[in-house]
Amino acid sequence: MPRVKRSVHARKKRRKVLGQAKGYWGLKKSSYRYAKEQVDHSLTYAYRDRKAKKRTFRRLWIMRINAGARANGLSYNQFVAGMKKADIGLDRKVLAELAVSDPQAFGALAEQAKSALEKS
Repeated sequence: MPRVKRSVHARKKRRKVLGQAKGYWGLKKSSYRYAKEQVDHSLTYAYRDRKAKKRTFRRLWIMRINAGARANGLSYNQFVAGMKKADIGLDRKVLAELAVSDPQAFGALAEQAKSALEKS
């Protein structure tokens, strides 16, 4: 079996891990063994939290829409049901932005939702 000299690749691999561990505390930034373990954990957390970020933003948008709807005399689910009946297809992100930055426009949408609920 031929001899394999892999020092170049091994050094490159270690340098990559230590580069990813830059800014960590203690031996986790300088010792390959500890840096590798921490980088593995960090990448797992990053993957998990990219998914969680979507959930937390949706919760924030729903809270903002609920606050805006209650200021206009509706609950969140009444507002959403009225929007659906009024055939207004705005998503939660846009509605939350309207509720925060332009309460008059959000109030107009709430009135449309209210009237659509009263018709049915």
